[in-house]
Amino acid sequence: MAKETQTQAVTERPVDKLTRMLNSESVMTQFQNALKDNARQFVASVIDLYSNDAALQKCDPKAIVTECLKAAVLNLPISKALGFAYIVVYNTNVKMPDGTWQKVPTPTFIPGYKGYIQLAQRTGQYKIINADVVYEGELSAYDKLTGEITFNGTRESDKVVGYFAYIELLNGYRKMLYMSLEDMAKYAKRYSKGLSQKTSVADLEKIAQSEPTQGKVGWEGNFNDMAIKTVIRRLLSKYGYLSIEMMSNPMRDIDEQAHQEGERNATIEGTAVETIDLQEEMVAQAEEKVIDEQPGY
Repeated sequence: MAKETQTQAVTERPVDKLTRMLNSESVMTQFQNALKDNARQFVASVIDLYSNDAALQKCDPKAIVTECLKAAVLNLPISKALGFAYIVVYNTNVKMPDGTWQKVPTPTFIPGYKGYIQLAQRTGQYKIINADVVYEGELSAYDKLTGEITFNGTRESDKVVGYFAYIELLNGYRKMLYMSLEDMAKYAKRYSKGLSQKTSVADLEKIAQSEPTQGKVGWEGNFNDMAIKTVIRRLLSKYGYLSIEMMSNPMRDIDEQAHQEGERNATIEGTAVETIDLQEEMVAQAEEKVIDEQPGY
């Protein structure tokens, strides 16, 4: 009997190991506490995600469960097609007992920009959440100290000069974020792993002035949509008032954890990155796949 059990353990597939762990009473109870009647459906989505992601299959199943529980506590689906939250794998440098360092595949929960909006909307505290492109002539004043933006100007052309995001709460609190086209292009160039090395900041500025490119995704395919998502996420993550679930699992804590992982030389496919900033490109690639599959989104 012992020999059969040992053989079974050796031949057990990774997905079977994860499934067994998810179906254990202790783990399932945690998902049920967070999701009630939707626990089984969420667990099924975890298994589906794992089965179709080769990078996740290299991770410790316990770590995957831990990260998925973070999404469950916030009630954010982790299906890539929905774009609310993602489990991204980083090759983190870990010090071994013998003193050597090894890269260990580490799953990390990252909310998408839709996730931030969802958590904000649940509060019932928002009067306005808005973001858009700014064209030449529209921006009449920008106070860097207060972040106040004035759009009293009249649009003079179709030339894109920047992007803004704006939130206003029912209690009167409001906050804006503005990024010029040049700043956004530099941001994309610095943090986008999907960009061609030949693509310069000047090239990106030109792309922003043109229509979305058929067959391309990311910054080179639809720069303006990517830029709008960026200002929304950055504003809500830094200044937004999010749902009551955040009382026990604040979004800022998640972002801070991501920063710490970046500082511990987190890498993806061997390229050093700052986790929180890499989030933009990885999330957007999945989101734009949804756009391609669902015209009119």
